This record gives sequence, C-alpha cells and structure tokens, in this order.
Amino acid sequence: MKGLVVEAKVPEKKEGDKVIAKQIGPVSITVQTGETATEMIKLFGEDAVKSNANANWVVTLQSNIRARLKKGETAEQIQAALGNAKMGVAVAGSKVDPVQAYLAMFASATPEKQKEMLKELQTKAAAK
Repeated sequence: MKGLVVEAKVPEKKEGDKVIAKQIGPVSITVQTGETATEMIKLFGEDAVKSNANANWVVTLQSNIRARLKKGETAEQIQAALGNAKMGVAVAGSKVDPVQAYLAMFASATPEKQKEMLKELQTKAAAK
C-alpha cells in the first residue's frame, strides 16, 4: 500500500474584472491505495477498480470526441478514429481535411447559419 495525496480547490470566480467568489482552498488529503492494479483490486474489489477505470476512460473519450467535433469531424469519422481505442493508450492525432470539415459544419448547421456561411464564401470569392 502507499499514500496518494489528492489536492483540490474551488477557483476564484470573476465577472469581468470583479471577483464575485473568492478561491476556497486548496485542501490536500491522503488516502491509501495500491501500488499496482492487482493490489488495488485486492484493496477495493474488482468492480470498484473497473468502474473507476471506465469512468475515467469515458471522460477521456468525451474530451477527444468534443475536440474532433470542433474540428468538424462527422460521427462516422470519429467512430473510425476512436472505435478501436485502447484504455491508457494515446490516440494519434488525426489530420483533418479543411474542406471536408467545412462541409460537415455546413451540413450540420441551421438553415440560417448555412445562409451566413454561403454569404461569407461569396464575399471571400468576390474579394479575390
């Protein structure tokens, strides 16, 4: 067994330049944990270790999905990139085709946003 130090704080909250809530903490606590996954399973049980690992992995995958959505990737592209992901193994960054990304953004945009995008393209084309 070994001690794991965990620190947390509630950060200061601002609205513009005005502080509306001051920082609270930081506070550190020490908990006992295993030095290996096997030892952690003995200490906490297989279900707890598996549940915790999956919860962490979900957060990691959600972050990766959000980043890919912001780049304009489609659900199909994201599935292809992440469908075979392995827990704890970094996923290689993807090369995004800017034309395909823009087309994906256009396809998922509201009709109003599509009109704005078309107008922007026409303005840029006329400027050349």
